[in-house]
Amino acid sequence: MKASRWIRGAMGMAALALLSAGPAVAHHAFGAEFDAESPMQIEGTVVRLEWVNPHSWIHIAVTQMVMGGETITPADPTAEVWMVEGGTPNVLVRRGLRRECLPIGSALVVDGYRSKDHTLKRANGRDVTFPDGRKFFMGSSGTGAPQDGRDNPAAPTEIRC
Repeated sequence: MKASRWIRGAMGMAALALLSAGPAVAHHAFGAEFDAESPMQIEGTVVRLEWVNPHSWIHIAVTQMVMGGETITPADPTAEVWMVEGGTPNVLVRRGLRRECLPIGSALVVDGYRSKDHTLKRANGRDVTFPDGRKFFMGSSGTGAPQDGRDNPAAPTEIRC
């Protein structure tokens, strides 16, 4: 009888461990997906916003981008939509950026880093610049992303929209 209790307890603990392992596998560090040696700049308009954990995503119809020193102007921006990853919604809100600040159709310039898989239209966003010149740090500091001093959390950018 004691052995069966022990077996049931061990099986329950194993099941709990398997169930709790799922979310940890889904999250990644910067270096697992993005290339620190491939900085890029995307200019375009917001077509979709995903305000979800563990990362927010801004989908941008690109009107112009700079990669590897080359400026590219797509003939059809609706066919050149890039997904730009940002920090968690909670972190962005604490820094002053709310989802209402990024309505569909708003123009943005995003500085970031390209995905390691160059077949994907995906980037990690570093800074977002609004048409009026305001900049916002949207990256996830401390995740392996390149640091250049602009990501000082002690001096957050306040966005009012």
